[in-house]
Amino acid sequence: MFTEFFYLLRAHGLPVSVNEWYTLLEALQQGLAGASLTSFYHLCRAVLVKSEAHYDRFDQAFARFFAGVESPEGMPEKIWEWLDRELPEDHVVRQLGELRQYDLETLKKMLAERLAEQQEEHHGGSYWVGTGGTSPFGHSGFHPGGIRLGGESRNRSAVKVAAERRFAQFRDDETLDTRQFQIALRKLRQFTSRLDGAKTELDIEATIKETGDHAGRLTLVWNRPRQNAIKVLLLMDSGGSMLAYSRLCNQLFQAVNRSTHFKDLRVYYFHNCIYDWLYPDAACRQSTALSTAHLLRTMSPDYRVILVGDASMAPGELTRPGGIIEWGLHNEEPGYVWLERVRNHFEHSVWLNPIPASYWEWVEGAYTIGLVRRVFPMFELTLAGLEQAIRQLKARAACG
Repeated sequence: MFTEFFYLLRAHGLPVSVNEWYTLLEALQQGLAGASLTSFYHLCRAVLVKSEAHYDRFDQAFARFFAGVESPEGMPEKIWEWLDRELPEDHVVRQLGELRQYDLETLKKMLAERLAEQQEEHHGGSYWVGTGGTSPFGHSGFHPGGIRLGGESRNRSAVKVAAERRFAQFRDDETLDTRQFQIALRKLRQFTSRLDGAKTELDIEATIKETGDHAGRLTLVWNRPRQNAIKVLLLMDSGGSMLAYSRLCNQLFQAVNRSTHFKDLRVYYFHNCIYDWLYPDAACRQSTALSTAHLLRTMSPDYRVILVGDASMAPGELTRPGGIIEWGLHNEEPGYVWLERVRNHFEHSVWLNPIPASYWEWVEGAYTIGLVRRVFPMFELTLAGLEQAIRQLKARAACG
């Protein structure tokens, strides 16, 4: 019955396996979703979705597949007034009886009949739309397979809940905010051994063992802390076409600067492409320029290099001498040569591009994006892209 739903989930990028799908079918066979579309929604999400990063894709697929399955529209306002009234304080459901469970189509037909017939509010019964009781329609009562109407979640079918896309911010293919940047950057760690430095870190496990060995007498054991050995060089494109991404790049800059776990951090800027000079601030003023060649000579190859830019520029800026567009400046060597020098000097380097990867082949600047990709591994500036880049930077062997 739901085979098309399975393929729709896969089409939305959800990694649903056949085993998980059979698990869902088994759960349905055992009646774990009852006849409630909302229960079915939560059951599907619990069984089929492995990560909160996929919740939004699931919601979109669910809302699309079940778009026509919801409570009848146009429910009389009088019904809503009855449902909104509070139950009497002494209301008690006296007898539950033998409550039948109905399939969804039967429930929809029954509800339509009740709405056509009902002329007054009802509380505590087993047939009409109302509150309390054991009717399959209404709220605040009991029925194992009914449709809730009103109450705390008035007029919120599972389809409408899914359509709200409450988990869009958890997607791993969306651009990041400062906090997400910080969380992702924490993975860029490579700890040193405990052979050097003062013993300033309390060793909990050793302390417990020693205290036990001394009949409960507290014996503190100290150890040398392990430090993150990763050194980072961040090179960011500034100005021009990057103005559209200035807010995103500013968030990355803040996150990197708030990350205190790096052994060393250097941040420099360039405009469109790296030439003879790099700049300590985003204004890229020539009065503050630093020699790129000098930086390469003085920085060790073990820095992890992260370049950020859209890689979109005039082809001459990459391919010929004098391609730099700044007034009064002239580059003797093509920008492409300088990119290769950076790549060859450092053992690990990646390029983060704020332009979605699906546009790289045809967007304006596609030619230069292609040239830059020949030099650096390029990833999208999204959560998934940054995590892939970090794995690349942590690789033991140099790439290229």
